[in-house]
Amino acid sequence: MYIMQKEEDMDIKNLITFIHVAELGSFTKAAHKLGYSQSTVSFQIKQLETELKSQLFERINHTVVLTANGREVLEYAHKISKMTQELEADMRSERTVRGHVRLAMADSLSDSFLREDFHSFREQYPEITLKIIAAGTEEMFRLINHNEVDAILTLDNHIYSAEYVIVREEKADMHFVAETGSPLCEASAISIEELIRQPFILTEKGMSYRRLMDEKLAEMSMEVHPVVEIGSTNLICTLVEQGVGISYLPDYVTERRVKAGKMAYLNVENFEIEVWKQLLYHRDKWVSPQMESVLGYCVSKEFG
Repeated sequence: MYIMQKEEDMDIKNLITFIHVAELGSFTKAAHKLGYSQSTVSFQIKQLETELKSQLFERINHTVVLTANGREVLEYAHKISKMTQELEADMRSERTVRGHVRLAMADSLSDSFLREDFHSFREQYPEITLKIIAAGTEEMFRLINHNEVDAILTLDNHIYSAEYVIVREEKADMHFVAETGSPLCEASAISIEELIRQPFILTEKGMSYRRLMDEKLAEMSMEVHPVVEIGSTNLICTLVEQGVGISYLPDYVTERRVKAGKMAYLNVENFEIEVWKQLLYHRDKWVSPQMESVLGYCVSKEFG
């Protein structure tokens, strides 16, 4: 096993720079992310390689790839970075939880996340700032793998991976919905063949449950061509209520409007999709007090 030497002489800043270069695959991107010049990044990596007496990256045709030793050093670097952050947090005697948290989630989850009780969270944690990024599942995992977000809230297939810690998860119920005045609402059972002839209003193609619906239809040699595609589930619901078309949405988006009699669930035969809501973070991520507070709020809002 490759063992790191001379840890007493090693500059933690060099290790942090090394982590950024490894994750971003670029000296230039790492320099931009850290606010350094590219020459500074190159010097820090060269200094680290000299200290470890080993080449950490292969540089071929403007690409930067970890060597075998580089991959092993990356594991140590993550551990050292995590322990350093924990030590710094322990050394601070501040009672106030403060800091910035970055959270990526499916667009349809952002409304429920910020609805009603967010003001009470702000009152409890006035020093926490929050950045919410609406993204598709693939983009979410790119962000979390490059440490560009702290946690993700997905609405997709069930994710199984030892790379991530699952904070909470639950199956999300889905239904086709229409305005309450639609003749479809009176049918005791609707075939999928009949349903796809209706005008559809859907979220963007390739996004979470829309992708899963399209894949299920493709297995049945069918497809839909929506009259409107838009990311906002609130706008989709409004258009459905106006009778513009039908949609396929998670129950947590539609249940209020269904209870209010503004739209109704359709009884569609032989069409079931398993969709999961999952709150995750990378296993190497240090859970800071501010991140722990936001995760707790996510659990109470999305899984309560």
